[in-house]
Amino acid sequence: MEKGSTDPSALVLEIMRMSTEDGPGLRTTMFLKGCSLSCRWCQNPESISAKPEVRWIGNRCLGCRECLSACPVSALSCEEGITVRRNLCTGCGSCAEECPASALEVWGRRMTVEEAFKELMKDRAYFGTDGGVTLSGGEATLQAPFVKALFTRLAKEGVHTALDTCGACSTEQLETSCEQADLILYDLKESDEDLHRRYTGGSLKLVVDHFKTVVSLVRSSRLHRQVWPDQREKRLWVRTPVIPGMTARRDNIQGIARIILEHGEGLVDRWELCAFNNLCRDKYRRLGKAWELEEADLLPAEEMDALVQAAVEAGADADLVHWSGMTRNIKE
Repeated sequence: MEKGSTDPSALVLEIMRMSTEDGPGLRTTMFLKGCSLSCRWCQNPESISAKPEVRWIGNRCLGCRECLSACPVSALSCEEGITVRRNLCTGCGSCAEECPASALEVWGRRMTVEEAFKELMKDRAYFGTDGGVTLSGGEATLQAPFVKALFTRLAKEGVHTALDTCGACSTEQLETSCEQADLILYDLKESDEDLHRRYTGGSLKLVVDHFKTVVSLVRSSRLHRQVWPDQREKRLWVRTPVIPGMTARRDNIQGIARIILEHGEGLVDRWELCAFNNLCRDKYRRLGKAWELEEADLLPAEEMDALVQAAVEAGADADLVHWSGMTRNIKE
């Protein structure tokens, strides 16, 4: 929250409209910047840092070099295109403001709740009865006061709200963020503690403990609704990224199934296995980062079907387990 202001603010990465992948119906998804994990397959590497970051878009560049003199810390150089020295760049945006072709952009802009609310409400006409607004990241719970205040404003207007979280935050941040959320999209990525830390940089125990916290919040909301029918009821979906060579394992899916059954049986309405895609390769290049999965292929649909079956064999309800995303055909 800015000094002297009662309106929380957050660093917003981008707003994606007409989404069908972040909850039910047609949705507008607001991605917040800053993440507590560093998943090796991350599809939004530009969301990890909690600071604004400059990116260069080569096919727009005129080669005028105006940006070089505009940078107050000399973080840019031009050899074969513009290079951003990340150790110097402050993300101030001076270079982007000077660029006549918009070849330089800043990932991340600060918005107040009021600004975000007005922008999101522009899309209300297409939400219908099923759609709404999803807050994602990064890890949205790290900016919990903003999440709670924005969801409160949206709820008063009857807009369905969804929170996408990996659970890698404090309990207070999680509970604050979930308070006004109608739907919680909870990531369970890996069922082995050592592999979870290796692949994501975070603790599986914390994620499972917070999964139990979310389950408790969902259970309480449903009990309260039995007494007060007008109260909004929370729902819970689990999502698992299926990554070749990492989480795309039968034992992992069955391990996650056991976590769900032990702690959330009867309270999880959907478990979605999200197939890997490599469309984020250019994002890593623009950040000057190597990505170990750059050459990894899409998974075949048959493998995704087999993982769904593995979940069912472990006891998961067949009606609740689904897979989504891009797959490849197996050549004859």
